[in-house]
Amino acid sequence: QVQLVESGGGLVQAGGSLRLSCLASGRAFGTYAMGWFRQAPGKEREFVAGISWRGTLLSYADSVKGRFTISRDNPKSTVYLQMNSLKPEDTAVYYCKAAQSFDLVTAENEDDYWGQGTQVTVSS
Repeated sequence: QVQLVESGGGLVQAGGSLRLSCLASGRAFGTYAMGWFRQAPGKEREFVAGISWRGTLLSYADSVKGRFTISRDNPKSTVYLQMNSLKPEDTAVYYCKAAQSFDLVTAENEDDYWGQGTQVTVSS
């Protein structure tokens, strides 16, 4: 079992930045690939970014490439999502997840672990 708690969400103006954090507890954090997803009102949850357990493999949705950066600190059991040049369409609840492997990080799988989410609101 892995427990995930997101933080760092909030209200920001368009063009601004936020850094989300996801703190993991439970089983060895360093063995999981980690991902960020988001869900806007009335829309399905979608993949945002993913990182392998060593941090050497990265994946981004086209909509956030060049603006968002995912990273992890295994000794701190934390994964981050640095979000720059935010747009109103980035408004969503952002979820952190732990996946069994990097090739599973972009999709939703039965044995993923999920956090409760943190709200990000970007005003125009």
